[in-house]
Amino acid sequence: MENHIKPLTITPEAGNSISVAGNNYRILVTGKDTGGAFATIDMLIPPGGGPGPHAHADFEESFYVVAGEVEFKSEFGTHVATQGSFISIPKGGVVHGFKNKTQQTAHLLCTVVPAGLELFFEEVGQPVATGQFLPPPVLDAATLKKLQGIAGKHGQHLFPPDYLG
Repeated sequence: MENHIKPLTITPEAGNSISVAGNNYRILVTGKDTGGAFATIDMLIPPGGGPGPHAHADFEESFYVVAGEVEFKSEFGTHVATQGSFISIPKGGVVHGFKNKTQQTAHLLCTVVPAGLELFFEEVGQPVATGQFLPPPVLDAATLKKLQGIAGKHGQHLFPPDYLG
C-alpha cells in the first residue's frame, strides 16, 4: 500500500499575513509544507504598491492576476497584466518588478519553484492582519543596504527603483 500524504487545506482565515514594502502577502503554502518544492503567496497590492526591480537566478516565479491590474516591467519590456493574466518569470535572473498604477487594490497569486522566497518575505516583513496595509518603509541608504544584504542571503538581487525605466 502506498504511503499517502494528507492534502493541505488552507481556510480563508489561515496563513501568515505580512506587510512587505507596503503590500500584504499571505503565505499560503511554504517550503516546509511541500518539501521545498514550491511556495504560494496570496498578494494584495494597494494603489501605488508593488516590488521594485529585482532578480533571482535560482527559482521560477509565476503570478496569476485574480483581480485588478498591475504593470509588469522586465528587461524585455512592459506589460499591463489585467484580471485573468498569467506571468511567468523563468529561472536565470531576469530583472523584473511590478506596480499597481490603478486606484483599486490588485490581487495576485504568486508561486515560486523551488520554495524559499517566502523566507525572505518573513524576514523583511512585519506581521499584519490579512488585508491590512502598512506604509512602505522609507528606503534611505542604510535601509536599502540592510535589505540588499537580507535579499542576497535568500538568492535575490535588488536594483534601484528606476533601473527598468
